[in-house]
Amino acid sequence: MTTKPIIGAVLILALGGAYWASQRADAANAASRYKTQALTTGDVVQSVSANGTLNPVRMVNVGTQVSGTVRKLMVDYNDKVEQGQVLLELDDATYAAQWRQSNAALASAKAGSALAQANRNRLQGLLAGEHVTQQEYDQAVKEAQAAQAMVEQAQAALEKDRVNLGYTVIRSPVSGVVVERLVDVGQTVAASFQTPTLIRIAQDLTKMQIDSSFAESDIGGIKVGQTAQFTVDAFPNDTFRGNVTQIRLSPIIDQNVVTYDVVIAVDNPKLQLFPGMTAYVNIAIAERHNALLVPNSALRFKPGAESGKSGKGGGGEGGKDQGGNAKPVKKSLSAGTAYVLDADRQPRQVAVEIGLSDNRMTEVLAGELRAGDKVVTGENRKVEKAGGKTAGAMRLF
Repeated sequence: MTTKPIIGAVLILALGGAYWASQRADAANAASRYKTQALTTGDVVQSVSANGTLNPVRMVNVGTQVSGTVRKLMVDYNDKVEQGQVLLELDDATYAAQWRQSNAALASAKAGSALAQANRNRLQGLLAGEHVTQQEYDQAVKEAQAAQAMVEQAQAALEKDRVNLGYTVIRSPVSGVVVERLVDVGQTVAASFQTPTLIRIAQDLTKMQIDSSFAESDIGGIKVGQTAQFTVDAFPNDTFRGNVTQIRLSPIIDQNVVTYDVVIAVDNPKLQLFPGMTAYVNIAIAERHNALLVPNSALRFKPGAESGKSGKGGGGEGGKDQGGNAKPVKKSLSAGTAYVLDADRQPRQVAVEIGLSDNRMTEVLAGELRAGDKVVTGENRKVEKAGGKTAGAMRLF
């Protein structure tokens, strides 16, 4: 008879111990469930990004004004050339023959002009002795003038043929580096309505520029003279710098997306950067020093369904409604929401006013948060209720 009360007491103690252990386990689960990070102070720089292409400041397309077959080619890729240097020669047989024909035509025109002039002078003497009429003399004057005009016409044709003959020798208009050669020996080029490009020359590869396309939402913060940083795939560990020199007003519209060309001047003294390289550009448009910074992951965090029911409101606009759920915080362009753990290790909503962001940290302008406060940035595991028991499961991010 005395054993039943003892057994009952043992059962009560066992149940109490199990309940106490369960409560400690729940508290430990709640404490370890959430990832937290303390707020710090520091500098934040807000920047805008875009891709662009590196180009020489001046690229010259060397063409031809006459048609012909390439006879000689004096330069190749990456060759340095000086202004006036011969780049290539076209077959000049046709143009040389035309020049000789024009030269002969000029000689014939000069002979005709000399004869007409002599006839005019002879009739002028006869007119004084009244051996010819005034009409005959006037006709001789006209023929002499026509002959002189023929001489001038032949001289112009000869000059034209001389110029065309000279065009068969292609010379460099600037000093620079050959970056592209588009013809080979034996190739025929035709100069019709559009001058064909034979060779491309970069005038000075130590001075480059980036033509980058920035979205219309970012263009308002970009100003001429701002410093730009960029990287290229060829040197992923190096950061290069340049300066904004021009914001072109002409919009570029592609599938209803509006962008603007921002030109960035770049010094290339070591000739590391090549034309055509893709540049990943960042331009700092605003910065703050000694600002209170909150991780962006904390501003993105939203507690799960269970914690959402148990979370407490805060931050002035927070709190709970009649159903016990956290009231929504009034949103604006500068409003944000973070969560801190209360005394029960449950997330409590806090409203903050935010400022600049660098896509990793965001400036806190006002609110309850202070430096050193820990905010929730994520969950380590998800606790689910199943059959009155608590089961822990790892949650990956």
